[in-house]
Amino acid sequence: MAKPISESEGNEDNEMSFFDHLEDLRNRIVFSIIGIAVGCIISGLLINQIMELVLLKPAINAGLELQNLRPFGQPFLYFKVILVVGIIFSIPWTLYQIWKFVAPGLYGHEKNWAGRITFFTSFCFLSGVAFSYFAMIPGMMSFTKSFGTPQIKNSIDVTEYFGFITTTILAAGLVFELPMISYVLSRVGILTPEYMRKYRRHAYIIILIIAAVLTPSPDPFNQLIFAAPMVILYEISIIVSKLAGKKEKTE
Repeated sequence: MAKPISESEGNEDNEMSFFDHLEDLRNRIVFSIIGIAVGCIISGLLINQIMELVLLKPAINAGLELQNLRPFGQPFLYFKVILVVGIIFSIPWTLYQIWKFVAPGLYGHEKNWAGRITFFTSFCFLSGVAFSYFAMIPGMMSFTKSFGTPQIKNSIDVTEYFGFITTTILAAGLVFELPMISYVLSRVGILTPEYMRKYRRHAYIIILIIAAVLTPSPDPFNQLIFAAPMVILYEISIIVSKLAGKKEKTE
């Protein structure tokens, strides 16, 4: 009767050489670039809808006037929008390629949670993008419109406007990755829920400072609106860290 192959023995049999890893890395990079190219093609086909119905809508709703101050400013702006939106579209595919590169070195139970990380990382990032677009940016645009003297006309360079929108969206997307970061760090034993509870007050102070910086309005109510999701994310991260630590001990 043949001796069954254990999980560790299976990993050793399938062990890849250094050059195999380099070849796999090259393939994953190529696939990721192809995914970004496909995302750029899709965003290029929908560029008018993206510009009119998405990116310019917060400024239009706030009554702000945008203007182009550079030669060929609008063509370059459209190219930037196509590239950035294409990258955002391809984020789930890029994360999947990262997981496929790491997966050969993982055991079976590790491959299972690594696959879920790919999904939830994409979900958290897109949730941050949605929150910034529907909650943060409209308030910022309204404050920009209403603040100051009417003797100074607010005519905003469209390139600066796009840079502001992009920075805000990407920053919010990264902040919403906090639960997934805590999950990964807890699974590898770097982070513990006890540590996060110990420095909870420090974290809250940092969150309030970040909210004050990101919120243009001096109104404390608006600052609390932006700080509340980050506080909730921190508390969720503590729970996630606790669950990840228990699961790691069980495995």
